[in-house]
Amino acid sequence: MKLRLFSKNTVKAALNSLPFLYIVLSSGCSPSTTPTYSIRNIDTAIRDICKKEYKLDAKVKITGRTLWVYMPMEDMLEKPDKPEKYTDKFEIKSNDVEFYRGALWLKYAIKPIPDAEKLQEYKYKKTVFENIDSAWKVIRRVVFSIENPRENEPHFFCLITADIKNGFQIKQVFYYLDMKKVSYGLMSLEEYSHREIRDNETGHNITGDKEGAHIDYHDISMEEFLAAQIQQRIKLKFQKPEVEKNADIDKEITKITAYTIRNYGLKDFNLAELDNLETKGKTILNKAAVWAEPSD
Repeated sequence: MKLRLFSKNTVKAALNSLPFLYIVLSSGCSPSTTPTYSIRNIDTAIRDICKKEYKLDAKVKITGRTLWVYMPMEDMLEKPDKPEKYTDKFEIKSNDVEFYRGALWLKYAIKPIPDAEKLQEYKYKKTVFENIDSAWKVIRRVVFSIENPRENEPHFFCLITADIKNGFQIKQVFYYLDMKKVSYGLMSLEEYSHREIRDNETGHNITGDKEGAHIDYHDISMEEFLAAQIQQRIKLKFQKPEVEKNADIDKEITKITAYTIRNYGLKDFNLAELDNLETKGKTILNKAAVWAEPSD
């Protein structure tokens, strides 16, 4: 049987319509205070528990201080009985963020558009949520019980759930301290939802890949994570949307940039340059401007 490849727009629409964050938080968190696992065996522990208790065939790999979990599945999407409606109010033609040579570079092209009502033609199956929820339960259970956590705990977690029949995957990246804060009620669920990195990808290299051979396993840096989070926040700001059509786009993105950097205490950079490709405008923020208290 020939595999069919879902389009990126199909996956993107399904992803944007669903509250993916609830998966990580719905089951509640009761972190253990008794060390149980060594950093040397957490990959084996996660893999074995997923298999034994949830019948999940997870591939686990540790690269530096980043824990990667790959879960192959099949037929993750289905057509809903009653498609939900959603409305686009902004067009995001470009949204690129990158740290390079001590500077943060943002290039974006965003503009308001006439309200365009659309139908959500696909949704994720219930089993997808259940399996991802189970995987996060195991990750929390193991990582929150590591010996000498300050020295050994992973800094970042990346869970990739792949539909290896239809050729697409969902990628979720979390920062360890964010997970701990929300687990202990020190961070709101809304704020946590903006710190989670969600991405999706389609490709023929995903089809049939039960082992995760196509994944670029690497040690995620704080700069990489923050660039992705700023990009994610911009997307949420204008796709949900969280602002009115008359919003000052440059001002909103400037606030997102400064807020995100301050949240994580990143001071190892020289400047942030924001290029509005739609208006040809440019905003330069030095380190002092980023760390200044916001005026509103």
